[in-house]
Amino acid sequence: MLINKNQIIKGSLGIEMATDYFVPEGDKLPVVIYTHGFNGFKDWGNFDLIAEEFAKAGFIFIKYNLSHNGTTLEHPTDFVDLGLYRSNDYTKELVDIGFVIDHVFSENFIYKNNFNRERVFLFGHSRGGATSILGAIDERIAGLVTWASIAACTSPWSRFSVEQMEAWKEKGVFYYENKRTNQQLPIDYQIYEDYLAHEEEYDLLSTVAFLKKPMLFIHGKDDPAVPYQSAEQLYSANAAYSKLLLCEGDHVFGRKHPWPHDYLPEETKFVVNETIQFLKL
Repeated sequence: MLINKNQIIKGSLGIEMATDYFVPEGDKLPVVIYTHGFNGFKDWGNFDLIAEEFAKAGFIFIKYNLSHNGTTLEHPTDFVDLGLYRSNDYTKELVDIGFVIDHVFSENFIYKNNFNRERVFLFGHSRGGATSILGAIDERIAGLVTWASIAACTSPWSRFSVEQMEAWKEKGVFYYENKRTNQQLPIDYQIYEDYLAHEEEYDLLSTVAFLKKPMLFIHGKDDPAVPYQSAEQLYSANAAYSKLLLCEGDHVFGRKHPWPHDYLPEETKFVVNETIQFLKL
């Protein structure tokens, strides 16, 4: 297995995104492109362990930091650029995933002779599930898997009261506390304006209903962040082409960050195996 960490793909507005490749031996290999969620990054919870499992199963596994998630090339696991973090929105994330897909199919992809162009899949967690669903409209994408995905592009304001929304609009920013780092992370009101400008285009249930390709929606029944009913909604939007798996586990399937171990928790091992078996079909 070849592991190539923190390589560069340019994303939205030309911002460079740290990108990892996990590549097994062989050719005509399927590709999985992973997108992390809100307040996350590609290495959260030692995601390398998950990537290695996919590579062992014969997949080229690609994971990347979204361009405006607040990390940098020098600090791929820390929110050090709060200006980027503040200005993130769904449109930028869609540009990012589009650039990653384009890169895989370009002459610049260093593994261009190793992969099967008919078997490139998207895989996203939480809000990264939304990005992956919308990105799967690309005809080059063969299928889709989400873990703990949201069912509407209204994160992180979905539970705001009218008063909170008005205060956010007036101030132009609200601050989200990262319980792990104790950082006050700024989120600009423009993410909501971006959503309103693309509300129909970013309708996840309509997008799932439109897709005519295999989809797997996995969700932990004990998820406190995104209720498992979100997965049920996604599945119900297109039961003919999708599969629903509700299982034991929380929003991150038993992991945490940092994850200092060289093994995965049982909940994560289960969903990894289920995902791999689905993508092998």
